[in-house]
Amino acid sequence: MTYSVKEIFYTLQGEGAQTGRPAVFLRFAGCNLWSGREKDRDSAVCRFCDTEFVGTDGPGGGKFSTPQALADAVTEHWPDKAMVVGRPYVVCTGGEPLLQLDSAAILALQASGFEVAVETNGTIVAPAELDWICVSPKAGAELKQNRGHELKLVYPQDEPEAQPEHFVSLVFEHHFLQPMDDDKRERNTVAVIEYCLAHPTWKLSLQTHKIIGLK
Repeated sequence: MTYSVKEIFYTLQGEGAQTGRPAVFLRFAGCNLWSGREKDRDSAVCRFCDTEFVGTDGPGGGKFSTPQALADAVTEHWPDKAMVVGRPYVVCTGGEPLLQLDSAAILALQASGFEVAVETNGTIVAPAELDWICVSPKAGAELKQNRGHELKLVYPQDEPEAQPEHFVSLVFEHHFLQPMDDDKRERNTVAVIEYCLAHPTWKLSLQTHKIIGLK
């Protein structure tokens, strides 16, 4: 399998349960809920994506013909594995990474020393080998990955099937609400805070990388 990657970069995880943790982000090209082209946004299943995932022309991006080639490219972006307490961390994201991320790639990354996380929309069942699974459900998309480590729901989504009560009973260690990042972000943040206070199963997730200016 050839892996098409938009970009690979080293940063701090900006949101969710791993906020602040140094990580290599491995962003796969492509998604099954939106083409990534603005002309298609209004007709897409997911219309609020804020990520560029089209093509393989980003920093560190390209096509990798083997799982080991992909793992080697990720390893090159980690500054010094000898200085890590625990395992280095790679976040496989997109677009929708599970269109490409398979067991062979996960095992190659783990053999290179990495703890492997995925950020997925949950429409594809995740490989069992993953170390960390973050699911972000989208209205109008069937949720097939209904368990994992964290569920991160962008809020508010207007559609009835995307309300928090539909996900609170799913088997996740953490349930996060994250304010929708649009022209109503301040109002959305207040709404998330109020919801979490009234429903304490839920925790607030902020996109801290945007707040402090990290990629």
